[in-house]
Amino acid sequence: MPISVFDLFKVGVGPSSSHTVGPMQAACNFVAELEARELTEHVARLEVELYGSLSATGIGHGTDHAVIMGLMGERPDRIDPDVIAPRIDELKTSDTLRLAGRHRVPFVWARDMRLLEESLPRHPNAMRLIAHGDTGELYRNTYYSVGGGFVIDEAQSAEGVLDTDHTEIPYDFQTGDEMLRMCRESGLRISELMLANEKAWRSEEEIRTGLCEIWQAMKACVEKGLEAEGVLPGGLNVRRRARSLHQRLLDSSDDDSLIATTMSAMDWVNLYALAVNEENAAGGRMVTAPTNGAAGIIPAVLHYYMHFRKGASERDVVDFLLAAGAVGILCKKNASISGAEVGCQGEVGSACAMAAAGLTEVMGGSIDQVENAAEIGLEHNLGLTCDPVGGLVQVPCIERNAIASVKAINAAQMALRGDGQHFISLDKVIRTMRDTGADMQEKYKETSKGGLAVSGIEC
Repeated sequence: MPISVFDLFKVGVGPSSSHTVGPMQAACNFVAELEARELTEHVARLEVELYGSLSATGIGHGTDHAVIMGLMGERPDRIDPDVIAPRIDELKTSDTLRLAGRHRVPFVWARDMRLLEESLPRHPNAMRLIAHGDTGELYRNTYYSVGGGFVIDEAQSAEGVLDTDHTEIPYDFQTGDEMLRMCRESGLRISELMLANEKAWRSEEEIRTGLCEIWQAMKACVEKGLEAEGVLPGGLNVRRRARSLHQRLLDSSDDDSLIATTMSAMDWVNLYALAVNEENAAGGRMVTAPTNGAAGIIPAVLHYYMHFRKGASERDVVDFLLAAGAVGILCKKNASISGAEVGCQGEVGSACAMAAAGLTEVMGGSIDQVENAAEIGLEHNLGLTCDPVGGLVQVPCIERNAIASVKAINAAQMALRGDGQHFISLDKVIRTMRDTGADMQEKYKETSKGGLAVSGIEC
C-alpha cells in the first residue's frame, strides 16, 4: 500500500487517533455505505459494539461519543469539537439519533451502546456497527482502527489490505535500506524522494500548500494550548501547565550563562509539547503526528527549529515533514503506530524517530545521518508501554511527549556529530519494535489494566 505524508498528518480531534479519530471515520464510512445502498431512510434502530482496547479505554478516549458523531455525519477533519458534548447530551435526553444528520433513529444509550470485554482476532481496536429495519437487519460491518486514524473494514482485513489506494509511486520503498539505496541511485535527499512520491497524488504546489496548512494547524493547536488554563476533563484533576510555563518564560530575566541558555531552549520545547497534548486531552483540534497520543512531539521539535534557527522558512517546514513522513511510513509498514498493538513505543517512539529525522534533514544532514537520527530516536523508546491512568490521554502521556521531543533533538544532534555509520540499522530497530510489541502483555497495550494505570489508582 502506498502511504502519503497526508495519511500520516491529518487534522482531527482529541484525545486519540485510534480511539477517537478512527472510530468517527469508521462510523462515517458506515453511513456512506448505508447511503450507497439506499438504506438510510429504512433504518429503524442502530447498535454500536466496541471491543478490546476500544471498549477498555473507550470512555476515557471519547470513543463512544466519536462513533455517535460519525453516525450523525460528522467527519474528524471538519467537526467543531465544541458541538460534541451538547449533541451527546441532546441524544441521551431524547433517545434519538439523527443518522447522517437528517434521519431520526431511536437510540437508547444503555441498550444500543455496548462496551464488550472480548477482543476480535484481527486487531485489538475493533468495533461493529449494525443497522436494523422494521423487519430485520439491514446491514452490518466490523471496523478496525489500526492506528493514526487509519481504518479498515472486515473485508479489507480478511484480504490483508490496508487501503484501496493502488497509486503507483516512483520510489515505493518498503524498508529503510531500500529508501537509502533509492536516494543514492537518484541523487535525491530523503525529502526530495518523498516529494517525488507525493507528486503521484498532487501537484508540487498542492503538496507544499497542504503541508504548510498542516503546519498552521499545528501552530494553532499550540497557540490555543498556551491560552487555556484550568483542569483537564476526565476526573483526574490534572491541571494545565502550558499557560503558566509560557508566562514564566516570558517573564524570566536574562541570564547569559551557557546552562541557562540551553535549559531555556529545552523549556520552549517542553512548552510546545505540553500545549499540544493538553489540547489533545481536552478533545481539541489536532494534527495526528502520526497519532494523537504522540501529537506534541513533531510540532514541538519543528517549533524549536523555527524559533531558534535564523532564516528558517516554510520551505524548511515542507522538508521537515516530508523526511519525518518517510520514517513514519517505515514504522507503519513494518511494525505499527498503534499503542493498542505494540504499546507506546509505536506512538511516542515512532513520533520521536520522525521528529529526529525531520530535524536532521533541515539541519543539512546526509541521508545516512537522517536514518541514524531516526534509529537513535526509536531505539531509545523500545519497550515503552501504553498505560494511561484512568484510560485518559493525560498521565503519563502529556509529559511523555515533552520528554520524547527533547530526546528527538538530542538524537538529531548525535547523528549530525557523526558520519551516519552506526551499529544497528533503522530497519532492525523497527523490526525489534514489532517483535517487542508482540511479546508485550496485553495489559500494557492501551487497556489501562497494568503499569502506571494501575499504580496511579492504587496511590
